[in-house]
Amino acid sequence: MNIDSLDQLLEKLNGGDDAAAEHVFRAYEPYLRKVVRRLLPAELRAKFDSIDVVQSVYGDVLAAFREGGMRFGTVAQLRAFLIKATRNRFIDRVRQHRTAARLEQPLNETEPDRLPSSSQPRPSEIAQAEELWERLLALCPPEHHELLRLRRQGATATEIAAQVGMHAGSVRR
Repeated sequence: MNIDSLDQLLEKLNGGDDAAAEHVFRAYEPYLRKVVRRLLPAELRAKFDSIDVVQSVYGDVLAAFREGGMRFGTVAQLRAFLIKATRNRFIDRVRQHRTAARLEQPLNETEPDRLPSSSQPRPSEIAQAEELWERLLALCPPEHHELLRLRRQGATATEIAAQVGMHAGSVRR
């Protein structure tokens, strides 16, 4: 895009034109992404992308233009402002994520006994629960199987009693 067309866009942008803001975004977005990528340390690349930073800056800039609180005299001033705002937003994001990135380590480098335990039951626990279930069904008369099934699903004694038409005390026994 040439300087004359950027100057025309700047006039429209200063007037609050959303289409002009989109054209300015498209014109400067690749350059601003390069600014962020050059500064982005390798350990933070998984935390955020350069486009996230650039879009965040543009959201704030567009809101300021719509409110009439931001005007630029030249394209060079606009470019310098966008670069500075992008760098500042980038620094904020780095500060937000640096501690987490420093403390994180790959799972393959973590000792097995230090790995977090799963909230899911282990396969052996599932097998034991199934064996117990089969034993309970074998020991109880068939008319009690529905009560056991409802209890296994987590229903309370009162809920089971209401569903099968029994007294809650009878269900508890």
